[in-house]
Amino acid sequence: MKNSGEIVLETELPKAPPSPAPQPASGLPGHLQDLSDRARGYVEAASSANTRRAYASDWKHFSAWCRRSNLTPLPADPQIVGLYITACASGTAERGMKANSVSTIERRLSALTWNYTQRGMPIDRKDRHIATVLAGIRNTHATPPRQKEAVLPEQLIAMLETLDRGSLRGLRDRAMLLIGFAGGLRRSEIVGLDLGRDQTEDGRGWLEILDKGLLVTLRGKTGRREVEIGRGSSDATCPVVAVETWIRFARFAKGPLFRRVTGEGKDVGPDRLNDREVARLVKKTALAAGVRGDLSEAERAEKFSGHSLRAGLASSAEVDERYVQKQLGHASAEMTRKYQRRRDRFRVNLTKASGL
Repeated sequence: MKNSGEIVLETELPKAPPSPAPQPASGLPGHLQDLSDRARGYVEAASSANTRRAYASDWKHFSAWCRRSNLTPLPADPQIVGLYITACASGTAERGMKANSVSTIERRLSALTWNYTQRGMPIDRKDRHIATVLAGIRNTHATPPRQKEAVLPEQLIAMLETLDRGSLRGLRDRAMLLIGFAGGLRRSEIVGLDLGRDQTEDGRGWLEILDKGLLVTLRGKTGRREVEIGRGSSDATCPVVAVETWIRFARFAKGPLFRRVTGEGKDVGPDRLNDREVARLVKKTALAAGVRGDLSEAERAEKFSGHSLRAGLASSAEVDERYVQKQLGHASAEMTRKYQRRRDRFRVNLTKASGL
């Protein structure tokens, strides 16, 4: 373990992860300079803006802990990283903060691994100082994941009825809820949509309106995937009609699909919505519709989020499981089953089938 014996100045530590693309030499020909610039652009495209922000924040958190502990974050030292995740698990990594959850610690460790790799200092996560400590943290502190409540079709319809159909905001929110549910989309995928292909730098996908429905193309970590959203059985619950209506009254022809409504609800701005707006929308409409009225308001607010739409489709679509798996973009059927809140777990009874 490296101890510098002195406090490391904050100015010595980068506030955000540097680009791994090599910096061009001073005499680099112009055409290679262009390639270098493009390489940095591709590096940015390799991970989402949210991921990069989270990794930068975790590196800053680690660096601050190192300063307070009179340690240096560079070069990579597995023993220092092991002590850091121990501090995170025990609640001593930051003054006045509670212990981090196992999922947060694993994310922080992934961020450190990424940051060290970009600096040309790969760190071995299998090193005993890291792997053994992390295994102990998981065994001691791991808890079952808290799944968000699935929004079921009858609940979604009630939520839609709480929205004002005569306002731009109501039309937008209606389209967001319906396309999020019918597409099984993540909240970042909902707000990341553009009206057409390659219209914005921060877009995560685009849509095409066809006779039979919407074809949504999404960019992901493993490439592009297509999501087919068919038309509904009635205009009142049809995601395609909702999107078409929003576009028509919002009066824009390109750029982000879901934007801020300004001017006392009379104007549509150019800015893309933040993905947190999807979670707020689901919570607000679920509360207004009285969904899960058997629970307190605080409990209901905790149970619903943007993920509730995705889980709702998986739980309610009465089709072959492989179609749900494809719609959600899951690599395995096991992951899809985790989203199926109403799935009959005892549909196949092996106890009786064995003769008992």
